Amino acid sequence: MSSSRGQLFSESMMEEIKRRFHYVDHDVDGRSRLFFDNAGGSFRLKSALEAFAQIDALPDCPERIHERALFLQDIQTRGEDDIRRILNARDGSVYLSLTASAGMFEMVRAVMENVPGSNAVTTILEHPSSFDAMTLYCERTGKTLRVAPSNAETGGVDVDAIVSLIDDDTALLSVMYASNISGAKLDIAAIVERARARKPGLFIIVDAVQHAPHAVIDLQKTPVDGINFAPYKFFGCRGAGVAWLSKRLAELPHHRLAARENSVWELGSPAPAHFAVVSAMVNYVAWIGAQFSDAEDRRELFVQGMQRIEEHERALLALLLDGVDGQRGLRMIEGVKVFWDHDDLTRRDLIAGIGFDALDPTAAVRAYEERGVIVYERIATSLYSGRMLKSFNLAGAVRVSPLHCHSPGDIARFLAVTEDIASDSRRVV
Repeated sequence: MSSSRGQLFSESMMEEIKRRFHYVDHDVDGRSRLFFDNAGGSFRLKSALEAFAQIDALPDCPERIHERALFLQDIQTRGEDDIRRILNARDGSVYLSLTASAGMFEMVRAVMENVPGSNAVTTILEHPSSFDAMTLYCERTGKTLRVAPSNAETGGVDVDAIVSLIDDDTALLSVMYASNISGAKLDIAAIVERARARKPGLFIIVDAVQHAPHAVIDLQKTPVDGINFAPYKFFGCRGAGVAWLSKRLAELPHHRLAARENSVWELGSPAPAHFAVVSAMVNYVAWIGAQFSDAEDRRELFVQGMQRIEEHERALLALLLDGVDGQRGLRMIEGVKVFWDHDDLTRRDLIAGIGFDALDPTAAVRAYEERGVIVYERIATSLYSGRMLKSFNLAGAVRVSPLHCHSPGDIARFLAVTEDIASDSRRVV
């Protein structure tokens, strides 16, 4: 099914998908708006918010023996099962924290404080939640932090650049699945295989927050020790980050209630509503899968759905770059440069970084908003993007990140706005 330039959903399917999300075409105040900042925020499934409100309204404590408490326990169990379905994880521990970043700091701390080694390896493109955690615990444990450089052409990090830094004294490798700056996907399967060939038993943690809503993750094919994702970027709600930990990582010393088993990371009473949100997310993706498959297994339907999402988003990326319905694409608009651009769209999530010849990124973002389009500037002075942009020798970029609930018509509108901004900025100069 997979193709190098993707496959769009049908018009009827697109209409049904859009109906399932809040505020795709209009803002909360009713104004027409294109929201192309899904790498920063993200659209919310109506069913996810409804599930959260319904379950969170219940006053009952799930750690009781009465009927409603047992119902809430079932909600949590189903949610944990669905987290495992998302990741294809068969053992280990599930841990929900306030944010995905908090979960990342805790996983990094557990390894760095308890696993011997003189160094740890990461990449220059990591989100601060990973990079700063690695920096902090290298300082605290006296380890050297080795940082793999970026590839300015692909926007990613080469496998060789990462693996070459690993040796017998490496305690931890922390690497992201895809860049939230450039959209470049890292070859996690090759990284895991080659890293473990260099050091068998190496602990590996993966930040999947950016990538999880866009493609299939399969821990049976990429057996890492820890991985995280954020439900709010996966069509769900804010207020929780999800982490999965391998058995050996989960049993390392960590903050734990004494009465709990060693592998439990949960602190205090669970919030079943957040587990209900995850199940709503999986329900939605499985619904997409069911439109294309007769499979009955929930994981298989989820995989089918994610594959279709990936195909549609790849097709949208092709239209974004090359044009649609007579509208020129980003590659052809005068006064616009596409960063990290190459033809292998299978190695890219639905993110484009662009620059204007006559407009700085912040001014460009304001110009987009004036025209009813929300994008985001990544600038070198930002604590969230400066390190990454400097590695590419860029002062800034406008990040464009649609989602699969966008249509070719949305892309055409965005491109027309982009051309208008570029034309206006040249006239001003």
